[in-house]
Amino acid sequence: MAERPERGLPDRRAKGLAGRVDDILAALADQHGRLAGVVDGCRPTDWGRPTRCEGWDVAAVLLHLAQTDELAAASARGELDEHPHGFIGDPAARTRSVDEAAAAQVDVEREAGGERIRTRWHEASRDMRATFDAGDPHRRVTWVSGQLSLHTLVATRLSECWIHTDDIASALHVELAPTEGLRHIARLAWRTLPYAFDQAGATLHGPVALDLFGPSGDRWRFDPEDAASTTIRGSAVEFCEVAARRVDPGETELTGEGPDAAAVLQLVRTYAL
Repeated sequence: MAERPERGLPDRRAKGLAGRVDDILAALADQHGRLAGVVDGCRPTDWGRPTRCEGWDVAAVLLHLAQTDELAAASARGELDEHPHGFIGDPAARTRSVDEAAAAQVDVEREAGGERIRTRWHEASRDMRATFDAGDPHRRVTWVSGQLSLHTLVATRLSECWIHTDDIASALHVELAPTEGLRHIARLAWRTLPYAFDQAGATLHGPVALDLFGPSGDRWRFDPEDAASTTIRGSAVEFCEVAARRVDPGETELTGEGPDAAAVLQLVRTYAL
């Protein structure tokens, strides 16, 4: 991604951010490759297999990814900039939730069938990566319910693709080993904890740290600038699965200490709306 520093931002910091985005883009490309390896082998009878996303079969989940990849590319190109509250509108005027809006959009187009949906997803994912690669990681762009940096949007798309790759793979009884790309997803969930608490009407008592071990056993530390009042420890895979709302924290070996330990595990998310 081009290294274009924001006005007033030291060039060395801009280069560091661009480097991190390059790493996330590489992880996103790898995740797309993993998903392609699953869906490219789908037979006609596989598209209708139910997934753990209630009401969605394999084709519907892939369609949702294609639709949101297209939206993410449009956002990165500035095509949604006229929507300061996000493309689903002002929270005060919304008549349906984000999940309801996504389900409605899938329902409109799911009759296209698995083969056409697969082709559409391949095209959408390639276009999105190319658009991200050409963009400025500092630029504020429109997403579901507001504005975020392009850097964060890239991490959000990685997170969603990882979640739904596992949804599709599990429906097809395909086992996928976790990768080091989960580090970016864990970091996204950690950095957006204040947002998750705010959305739930809850208040953090202080900074949160993560002390996790990755798929290869390496230690992953995420430390706030100030001393942490709460620390979560355990498997990065389990932490990301909890944040993806695919595993209940009580079914994991994650532990925590501090005033917000239980709330963090209940409210953490792997996405930024």
